[in-house]
Amino acid sequence: MKGFLQATQLKIRAGQPGDVAALARLFTDTVRSVNAKDYSPEQIDAWAPEPPDLEHWRGRLSGSEVLVAEQDTKITGFATLESNGHLDQLYVHHQFQRKGIASALCRSIEREARRRNLQRVFTEASITARPFFESAGFRVITPQTIEYKGIFYKNYRMEKILC
Repeated sequence: MKGFLQATQLKIRAGQPGDVAALARLFTDTVRSVNAKDYSPEQIDAWAPEPPDLEHWRGRLSGSEVLVAEQDTKITGFATLESNGHLDQLYVHHQFQRKGIASALCRSIEREARRRNLQRVFTEASITARPFFESAGFRVITPQTIEYKGIFYKNYRMEKILC
């Protein structure tokens, strides 16, 4: 049908070693555009340095279950789950916000956690991400101030109990 844009199917797949550069770039671009409304330029520069350090990212992703969201072979988001139930990262490309990608990734992480017989999933949510996690059934355990690279950040320890 002419002029009709067909909706594409979202695919969630396991991360691959070849995804590192794309995931690092997605993270950097997203933090620099989406999180910039809640954090200072100094905080953003320390959190998401430009250019991304790929060796840092290889280390950060190793040992975690990495799930990647794709649409038409374009990576639109990713999430990581550690063996203890820690959801370390959940990021959606800044051009694909509010399209259900974060929700799909979160559901996939929860399925994996249940498969591993974990009782809960927990995270440290940014100021920006807190409303999303609350809408996904997470509760704030405590607000906290953390130090990263000599810079202080406010975020929230959150958890979701899995039934």
